[in-house]
Amino acid sequence: MIDWPRVKELREEVGTEDFDEVVELFLEEVEEVISKLRTGDRSQLEQDLHFLKGSALNLGFDSFSQLCLEGERKSAQGEAASVDLPGVIQGFESSKTVFLAELPNLT
Repeated sequence: MIDWPRVKELREEVGTEDFDEVVELFLEEVEEVISKLRTGDRSQLEQDLHFLKGSALNLGFDSFSQLCLEGERKSAQGEAASVDLPGVIQGFESSKTVFLAELPNLT
């Protein structure tokens, strides 16, 4: 679900203090888009999922990024209505829960 080696690599690249800021910014920005998706707004679904996918990959949210990639592909093929938004949202929530619970244990 979480690519912990990627998380460690990012933390080492930016430093511990800046890493905390990166995590906070990531969660804020992703929560904004997730809130939009919760309303069922599919007006920019392909772009929203592309943004979420990239953000998720940067912070090691592997499972969530895969869900976003699948949805982005469907949207690009004109099948935005078939994208499982509740599944994408749940994928984020599950990943966030695991990430925040395990992050303090990261060595």
